[in-house]
Amino acid sequence: MTKKKKKTSTSPPRSGRQVSAAQLRGKIKRLDGSLLKLFQERAKLVRQLSERDQDAALAVCEASNAQAVLDDHAKPKDVLGPEPQRAALRELFSGTRALVAPLKVAYLGPQYSFSHLAAVEHFGESAELIPVSNIAAVFEEVQVNQVERGIVPLENSTDGRIVDTLDMFTRVPVKICGEVRLRIHHYLLGKCSRGDVREVYSKPQAISQCRNWLAKHVPQARVVEIASTAAAAELAASKKGVAAIASRHAGTHYQLDVITAAIEDNPNNVTRFAVIGDTIAERSANDKTALMFEISHQPGALADAMNVFKRCKLNLTWIESFPRPGGSHEYIFFVELEGHPSALKVRRALDTLAKKVVQLDVLGAYASKKPVG
Repeated sequence: MTKKKKKTSTSPPRSGRQVSAAQLRGKIKRLDGSLLKLFQERAKLVRQLSERDQDAALAVCEASNAQAVLDDHAKPKDVLGPEPQRAALRELFSGTRALVAPLKVAYLGPQYSFSHLAAVEHFGESAELIPVSNIAAVFEEVQVNQVERGIVPLENSTDGRIVDTLDMFTRVPVKICGEVRLRIHHYLLGKCSRGDVREVYSKPQAISQCRNWLAKHVPQARVVEIASTAAAAELAASKKGVAAIASRHAGTHYQLDVITAAIEDNPNNVTRFAVIGDTIAERSANDKTALMFEISHQPGALADAMNVFKRCKLNLTWIESFPRPGGSHEYIFFVELEGHPSALKVRRALDTLAKKVVQLDVLGAYASKKPVG
């Protein structure tokens, strides 16, 4: 008599059974609900905190703090990368901040310009972002308290300093209270093929940052300067044979095709923006201080001033000279150093420097930021 063989199961053991697509969808849906509940819980706590200490509530709702949260909690092996996590946190913080006190921000418009993208990056979509026509208008809006904050381009890694911004710092008493370092990627946008492009429009700085690429890849096109990259995109949407150098966001808004992406000559193209207001930022773990000073017109005056930083062992991260408005062969110097004005080492340096220069102004203090975008 032959023994019957035991039937072996072809299905995986219960512990290793695959989860169905329907079950996964159910889990995701439940998690979505949990996330919304957590958002509401955070908003309620912020509102409670604002009733006791409004400044503290505003501090925990700064959209620019999203990176600090990631630095504290993100892990190298996270499935979701840092960019989408930071964007989600930024909008959460921006939305809850609006519950405490609405925030008005002036920026160099129009919408979808790189200044607009920097404003969204720093303040989030829930802030009231107000476009103005030029850099001077941003300063003026802050000065007369029409807005709480402004954002202006300060320097670009390809083109260097932004002259209009430095000029306004010499004229208007505002403070730098934050920075945004935005990676600048230029797109050739239009409604035609690259070979059919007859004119390329953009603002002078964008054209300068793509000059070599344009000469090599669209030599047939006439390059035309215009007030902004976003205005160039709007023009390309309505004019045949015209392409624009602008951001991807501008192309999406005006329903343009990406003819070629990332046409900037420098792949590490970064523009640094200054956030301006009427106060400086409180001390953090990684601060910088910006100074503006004028020296006497005599031999060794600049060397004496710069020696102060060496003796106090302060690292300088930015130095610019700028002709004094209305002066003859006289210059104002912009310096950025590591540290906060309230730090003992920086305080001592400022006290010493004030004795060696004609005029000294602390332009601001702010946390150092990494490039984003």
